[in-house]
Amino acid sequence: MRARLSALSISLWTLAAVSPAPARYDARQTGEVVQLSDAGSDTRVAVLPAFGNMAFEFSVKRHNFLRWPHASIDEFKAKPGAAGIPFLAPWANRLDEQAFYANGKRYPFDMEQGNVRGPIPIHGFLQTTDRWRVIDLKADGQSASVTSRLEFFRETAWMKQWPFAHTVEITHRLHNGELEVRTRIMNLSAEPMPVSIGFHPYFQLTDSMRDEWTITVGARTRWLLADNKLPTGETEPIERLFPTPGAVPLKDYNLDDVFSDLARDREGRATMSVIGKTQRLDVMQGSNFRATVIFAPRNQNFICFEPMASITNALNLAQKGVYKGLQSVASGGVWEERFWIRPSGF
Repeated sequence: MRARLSALSISLWTLAAVSPAPARYDARQTGEVVQLSDAGSDTRVAVLPAFGNMAFEFSVKRHNFLRWPHASIDEFKAKPGAAGIPFLAPWANRLDEQAFYANGKRYPFDMEQGNVRGPIPIHGFLQTTDRWRVIDLKADGQSASVTSRLEFFRETAWMKQWPFAHTVEITHRLHNGELEVRTRIMNLSAEPMPVSIGFHPYFQLTDSMRDEWTITVGARTRWLLADNKLPTGETEPIERLFPTPGAVPLKDYNLDDVFSDLARDREGRATMSVIGKTQRLDVMQGSNFRATVIFAPRNQNFICFEPMASITNALNLAQKGVYKGLQSVASGGVWEERFWIRPSGF
């Protein structure tokens, strides 16, 4: 009997020794939602590729710090806005006329199409498109990720407004509790294409309310804005807005401001942070994201740190010689950059 028990114990020990440990990372698609998870840090990301390729959840221990004031995805689709991480393209922020400039040429919008609206066109027209396609979904021992592609050149209505054939690939990658968002733009047109895209994440902390938060801003220059939120061309040192170095109380500010000349670390990253009682979010953007818009209106429990390839109205300010930082991608070339969101204290 003892021999049998001993043999059984050895067999169970051997089975336990060779059985694989539960995977830390997982990536799967259920219906229209892609979910990435990291069991080691208890974090989860949810993305809607077929609705603007928008990430709408980044939760730590069930605390979602992306604003999502909707009871369901259907409710959000019926009235989208002010949630998740929208992608803004083919331009981000405002333009000062119903046209843009590229390579010295003026391109007027066809306003009758309806995809560009208003006397001050804003944020392009891709926020809710269903034309994104998942091209890679995977999890391994290092991360969970999803890559989606948008073939802009296939849409006649888009090409009429922005006549630069290109594709966009966005990868959401979850690694060690941190979300990396990588954007890759491939210019298929015969001319250089200006790059003025951006993202508009809506963040919230769950351990406190807006007026209890402090923020730090890794920038040196603020652009002065007219009443219509367009840059006047004048700038000032950030100390004029935030005279106290380090973290500043958000309750003292009603922000919708444009910053450039970002303060970068040795890896070229600029960091913006919001800090609550114990929770903290750091948003780090790579060197090709050359501007940041901070949107934190009073009486709203969120803050937006918006990684931008350029300042507001960069396409037209560059034509006027006011803005020198507009980037472009050569014919056949690629523009690429990343930003990262790092939570702590959850």
